[in-house]
Amino acid sequence: MPDSSDSGFLCCALLLLLLGSVSAPPSSSSSSCPPGCECSEAAHTVKCVAKDLRGVPVGLPGYTRNLFITGNHIERIGPDSFKGLHNVTNLSLSNNNISEVDSHAFSGLPSLRSLDLSSNRLAAVHPEAFAVADQSLRQLNLSRALSNQSAMSDVAAALRRSALTSLRGLDLSHNGLIYLPPRIFSQLGGLRRLLLANNSLVAVRNATLAGLGALRELDLRLNSLKNVPEEGLRELDSLPEAEILLGENPFTCVCGLEPFARWLNRSRGRVRDPEGLVCAFPAALRNASLLSAVGAAGSLGCRQVGAGAHLALQTSYVFLGLVLGLVGLVFLFVLYLNRRGIKKRVYDMRDACREVWDGYRYRFEIDSDPRLSQVSSGADA
Repeated sequence: MPDSSDSGFLCCALLLLLLGSVSAPPSSSSSSCPPGCECSEAAHTVKCVAKDLRGVPVGLPGYTRNLFITGNHIERIGPDSFKGLHNVTNLSLSNNNISEVDSHAFSGLPSLRSLDLSSNRLAAVHPEAFAVADQSLRQLNLSRALSNQSAMSDVAAALRRSALTSLRGLDLSHNGLIYLPPRIFSQLGGLRRLLLANNSLVAVRNATLAGLGALRELDLRLNSLKNVPEEGLRELDSLPEAEILLGENPFTCVCGLEPFARWLNRSRGRVRDPEGLVCAFPAALRNASLLSAVGAAGSLGCRQVGAGAHLALQTSYVFLGLVLGLVGLVFLFVLYLNRRGIKKRVYDMRDACREVWDGYRYRFEIDSDPRLSQVSSGADA
């Protein structure tokens, strides 16, 4: 019969073994952390920052919701870069020198809500690069992301064909854009916020803002807008609910700016700080309030000068016509008075031309007939 002390020891050993097996964390690949990354399961966050990575790390935890892969050297994002990450909602790929984004590069992220591609060098973007399952993408940051103006054509195609109907915010600021392709935002009917600040845009035209009827904020600050003509004003009027920011543009305060000034006066509720818009040219009005400068145009005689100039131009045309008519009459009168002398001169010129012509014909006949040439030579001898 076994000793009671041995039985107690065996029971304690079995109990400790059982507790150890229960309390030991399960070994699973979903909780592993790739080299060069910092993982926090409690915060559902993975950070792979400034680790000189050449590609998207493999084996990212499945619990990841917030993924930051920034400050590396990842040149290409392909369709296999993200797989099995069904919980990722926020993805930051900023400052990675990314130049190429392939078709369906983010299709492995069905829950993706926010995508940050800022501070890259995008040159080749596939038309379906931003396509995400269930059209879940809400925020897209492309600030400082384009390598040049030509890359904007690829981005425009991607915005049209990637089915981003749920997109609410788009940031295209700090890209040096001079113009925007026509109807670039036509498929973004749900967009609420569009940031185009700090570019070099010179005009708003060619149905650039078509399809943005739901827009709530349009930021056009720090561009190269000198004026907003009628076509541009119609574009802005197509955004009835949007708050428009136009500050720090080099507006030229001349008479042609008056339609824009009138539009500002009737759109004060939509334009943020219209009184803060200032003139950059001419030098006499530099830093003067645009509304006050153009409002004083009437007292400066802008419209009156324009009407007077138009009347003066018409008067000049009439006077020029009278002078030309008088000169024509004098010329005809002189011809009439000298008709006999002119006729004699014409006849003299005709006779002179005839003599010259006869001389050329005679010389040609002599040169073409050897016999006449010999006779002519003998006569000369």
